[in-house]
Amino acid sequence: MPTGKPSSKLHGCVLECLEDAKAENIISIDLTGKTQISDAMVVASGRSHRHVGAIADQLLRKLKDDGFGTARIEGLSNSDWVLIDAGDVIVHIFRPEVREFYNLEKLWSANVPSERLAV
Repeated sequence: MPTGKPSSKLHGCVLECLEDAKAENIISIDLTGKTQISDAMVVASGRSHRHVGAIADQLLRKLKDDGFGTARIEGLSNSDWVLIDAGDVIVHIFRPEVREFYNLEKLWSANVPSERLAV
């Protein structure tokens, strides 16, 4: 079950599409106060290279069809870790072993002390 608060229509669209594509372990991280690059980060897993690629492809088509434009994408050719930058929402889709190795949820879920925030 996704966690975090849906902050926009884009965020909701991403979460819905990932669910429809049978992505696993979907986690949403609120980036407010942590970075200015995006409002939210969504991390999900696919069961295999093929599943990761299919999830990413389905999400790209859904974003375009729903009027969110063409998102930037990295890693689709290898499909170990696919990054989709949709502007206000950044999506990472991993194979389980790769996700465990990088552990982005732990990195981005940590609270940042206010005196360390870069402005």
